[in-house]
Amino acid sequence: MSLYDNTMYMDDVNYVGQLPLPWDKLRGKSVLLSGATGLVGSFLVDVLMEKNREGLDCTVYALSRNAERAAARFSRWKDNPALKFIAYDINLPFVRDDLGVVDYILHLASNTHPMQYSTDPIGTITTNIVGLSNMLEFACAHKASRFAFASSNEIYGENRGDTEMFAEDYCGYINCNTMRAGYPESKRCGEALCQAYKAQKGLDIVIPRLTRSYGPTMLMTDTKAISQFIRRGIAGEDIILKSAGTQYYSYTYVADAVSGLLTVLLKGESGEAYNIADEASDIMLKDLAAIIAKTAGREVVFELPDAVEAAGYSTATKARLDGAKLKRLGWQPRYDMTGGLSRTISILKSI
Repeated sequence: MSLYDNTMYMDDVNYVGQLPLPWDKLRGKSVLLSGATGLVGSFLVDVLMEKNREGLDCTVYALSRNAERAAARFSRWKDNPALKFIAYDINLPFVRDDLGVVDYILHLASNTHPMQYSTDPIGTITTNIVGLSNMLEFACAHKASRFAFASSNEIYGENRGDTEMFAEDYCGYINCNTMRAGYPESKRCGEALCQAYKAQKGLDIVIPRLTRSYGPTMLMTDTKAISQFIRRGIAGEDIILKSAGTQYYSYTYVADAVSGLLTVLLKGESGEAYNIADEASDIMLKDLAAIIAKTAGREVVFELPDAVEAAGYSTATKARLDGAKLKRLGWQPRYDMTGGLSRTISILKSI
């Protein structure tokens, strides 16, 4: 059974597609996105392609290092000429004179889980800076109407103890002289690079800042704590917690993350960053583990991480994002933490 056969997954896709957004901005246009097979990117592709069934007439260019894997993931659209796969390593210059004008470009590709941070720190940094630079150059060359850089909650660093929620202008502490700093610092640099292209080359840019996202489009190889919890819960195994679990973070279910991303893309002010976050999905890691363990009928077990795992972990103990700015654009999430987790586990169990 595939995701497309699951009624809950398709309900999520159609829900986002029916939101009161200015969809006409995309009508007859082209959208190119890197990271097309990732958690957020793959859901976004499905939303756009479902909208095409209603007459959006949008051409979607899906970039992935493995075009065959992309074609398998998007089997529902394999014979649809509106979806075009492009095999591409984001760290290489991207030159495609055959594409002409590309109206909207979203840079979603990134190493986004701890094991990658610790085993491929160079690739983590270059994807967020060199890869972004390649996409920005492509956007300028192809006269893009708007560019969106998917940034991260990690740019805020550690809470200095002077605020409960991170607004978009907050800047916490990051020790840049560590291997683990490669991810948040390269995301920070990426945002600065976007501002440079806006100022120097006149590129229209928006910056959605994603929280720790999860959902049925998660990759089974993902090593984020929430992904490991969900995977073990589905398998009927105990949930392994490799810390005291007092980290207090913001999370977002994938349908809400994509609806937020589209809100920023279609309604955001040029040059601005927006947190995609809601307090109803803020939770401590130990409580997150407990919810999933209860759903699976199992226990939470404490275990020390090995050195490679520990090297990839975030040092932030409290990172809650303030989503008020995005909500002023009309965004509202559909799911709280419990609802999103229940939906994720139900869908993944079925497939």
